[in-house]
Amino acid sequence: MEAKKVNNEQQEEYIKRYVQFLRLEKALSENTKEAYLSDLQKLINFLRLDGIGLLDVTLDDLQRFAASLHDIGIHPRSQARIISGIKSFYHFLAITDVQEVDPTELLEGPKIGKYLPSVLTVEEIDAIIGAIDLSKAEGHRNRAILETLYSCGLRVSELCELRISNLYLKEGFIKVEGKGSKQRLVPISPKAIKDLSNWLEQRKQWRIKPGFEDHVFLARWGNGIGRIMIFHLIKELAQVVGIQKNISPHTFRHSFATHLLEGGANLRAIQCMLGHESISATEIYMHIDRNMLRSEIVQHHPRNIKYMHEHN
Repeated sequence: MEAKKVNNEQQEEYIKRYVQFLRLEKALSENTKEAYLSDLQKLINFLRLDGIGLLDVTLDDLQRFAASLHDIGIHPRSQARIISGIKSFYHFLAITDVQEVDPTELLEGPKIGKYLPSVLTVEEIDAIIGAIDLSKAEGHRNRAILETLYSCGLRVSELCELRISNLYLKEGFIKVEGKGSKQRLVPISPKAIKDLSNWLEQRKQWRIKPGFEDHVFLARWGNGIGRIMIFHLIKELAQVVGIQKNISPHTFRHSFATHLLEGGANLRAIQCMLGHESISATEIYMHIDRNMLRSEIVQHHPRNIKYMHEHN
């Protein structure tokens, strides 16, 4: 299918007019205006890989975008806010006669139920990981577990099955085996690389049972760790720092996706890193190369931004 040509100058002009509309007609605060523009930028980033501009968007394009937000585990309330921001832009285009038809008119937001999955803030994740006692024998292992879980957005089963032979730390990637034995390369940030390296050095002193020599993470008795152990680890640390949310290892994966998206990372790059079955790996790699995936982590992951700032 031939991509639609994006007219960047025209697009930027209408965005400027939209900003004036928000400031003067809607009398929105600066923070609210910035939130609306941030939501619009998420759509722009999503469409860019197909060469589709904001003025050429269709309902189908918008539905793919909305489905992608759901796919990567973005909180339903955040989904609703993003879609509301996008609807506001196209409503503006319609009332100012730029476009005859509002493509968002039939676009539905998520159904927000009473019980919603928790997402941790960056500060809460900092607090949980900071509560790990590094003086204990398993301290460096536990820190590496949680940093890898969060920095790479892994499923807990993927973390438990991670192999040393699948670590490419010099290149900044790890190979992960996901659902249905599908493998994918996931970028890993310098902060997680440092914590993993510290653990691997300490791991040399652990007694390892036969058959588990290649497992990255080990239980105290020398075999592989299990999902229940990680679940209890997170629960205990959350209790120590006073976090009342109902969280699990999967909360770290949701938080990874949410923080990357809010930081400006490309939505389809996030999907690729998460390894969702609904996204074809072949289709993704037609548009996104490994360097781009790596840059999305380095530039937009909040823990990594903080780490790079502290070490420069």
